[in-house]
Amino acid sequence: MRDFRDTKAMAQTLREALNAKSVSLTHSESLELIAKILGCRDWNALAARIASSSATSAQETGSPPPGHDPSGQPARQKIIVAAATLDNYVGFYPFNDNAVYAVTREADHLLTCLTGQRDVPFHAQSPTEFFSDVVHAQITFVRGERGPATSVILHQGGASYPMQRIDAATAQQITSRIEEKVKSQSASPGTEAALRRLIEGIISGKPNYGEMSAGLAEATRQQLPNLQSGLAELRAVQSVIFLGVGAQGEDVYSVRHENGASHWRIALDSKGTISTAWVTPGP
Repeated sequence: MRDFRDTKAMAQTLREALNAKSVSLTHSESLELIAKILGCRDWNALAARIASSSATSAQETGSPPPGHDPSGQPARQKIIVAAATLDNYVGFYPFNDNAVYAVTREADHLLTCLTGQRDVPFHAQSPTEFFSDVVHAQITFVRGERGPATSVILHQGGASYPMQRIDAATAQQITSRIEEKVKSQSASPGTEAALRRLIEGIISGKPNYGEMSAGLAEATRQQLPNLQSGLAELRAVQSVIFLGVGAQGEDVYSVRHENGASHWRIALDSKGTISTAWVTPGP
């Protein structure tokens, strides 16, 4: 799900939740209610907004010209790396408890895919360092004396995310668990409370980094001034509404504030630490 676009899944989740409480809604009624939750006058208005946003997103994420660097810096030089070397990087690396970073080879370059996202091509700039023409990101492989890489480090958004190699069976276990979570469309225990604490901490300028994974804590520190400014304008939380489960198993919430709304995705790891949290503007 991308921000407000997966409205039909939200509507289905709402119907099921209300049916469990002996409150019956038709499909059309649930769509109309979701539209109002997201700040639109009716379903037709929301449908038009979705269509417009999708068109804009398609333009923004279109592939840039060959050799273009999204950072605006001069294009990096692509080099040819032996197929055998590329094959040593192919495998699975856990991004967190809820997502696997899969690396495959396609001809003379690599493809990476994070659970629930599309493939992203990466080209070599050195035997161990790769960059993408599609997104502003780099990856670095850590190699042993021989054989497959032991880990990969994703560099994106000013943060680094080291990931240790796992075998295919372990990767499948993670993927299967996420598929079941997505199918259930049920909120994980603790995510709403964690989200409320996170928002309160950001607004106050003192988020509890001890409740976050190392990568998320680093990203939050870097982005805190902008996050705090945006949420402070929205002011205190009035209500938190569960909308459904995203493609990576994260819980999706619509948060009503005194002065607007925000939409959040949040996931906890097996220890109850916040492993994923990101926000998009509300209606």
